[in-house]
Amino acid sequence: MTFGLRVYVGLSFERRRAQENAPPCCSHRLPPTVDDLLARSAWFPLLNGAAQSRVRDGLREVDVPQGGALCRRGDTPLHWYGTIEGLLKWTVTSGDGRSVTLGGLSAGSWFGEGTLLRGSPRTADIIALRPSRVALVPVETFEWLHTTERSFDHFLLRQINERMHWFLGNFTAHHLLDTDSQVARALAGLFHPFLYPGMDRHLQISQEEIANLTGVSRQRCNAALKRLQESGIVQIEYGGITVLDLPGLRRYVE
Repeated sequence: MTFGLRVYVGLSFERRRAQENAPPCCSHRLPPTVDDLLARSAWFPLLNGAAQSRVRDGLREVDVPQGGALCRRGDTPLHWYGTIEGLLKWTVTSGDGRSVTLGGLSAGSWFGEGTLLRGSPRTADIIALRPSRVALVPVETFEWLHTTERSFDHFLLRQINERMHWFLGNFTAHHLLDTDSQVARALAGLFHPFLYPGMDRHLQISQEEIANLTGVSRQRCNAALKRLQESGIVQIEYGGITVLDLPGLRRYVE
């Protein structure tokens, strides 16, 4: 990974100060901060003050350009990751160039714990579908949390279980579901209440990005999205998609 790292504390302070001083009419336009990511996570608020300080002290942030790799298959795992802003995909590519997308990693998601717990090289590439900002928790901090913080251990167990359940569903979808249902499942996955907390109903995501996450051609994806729009489940807009009926979207793939 060759992208420049930035120390969290100074960067967050400047962004937080700007957010506090910004007029109410435009404050929503400011980019999210590491503090925002931590505050809405399922694990950080449960830590005591000393543990929270230790996490903050070791935290770093990296910018990943569109098409860039946060990490590659075969890399030695050095960090646990949290998506502050942007969208990445979890993908495996074979020697002959064929690839399969395992899922999307949108803002609010934490990932990479499986490789750290196994202590083995990474088995997939993490590629940015758009310019993204990612928080890096050093492996030493991760292992300390895993060893000393019971609430963090409970979080990891829940997260691994939820992700395994989602992967099993994806395997079934690619073998049994039609294209419409596969696209619906890719969208629904970005609203998983535990893996991706706090997602807004309006997704700033292109149809090409959805096709990448689904693993189908752009043409087939666009046709499926139009049918979902005709069903009143989503609204296709310039620069994104709004989910009008989230329960309906989830029922579509059940």
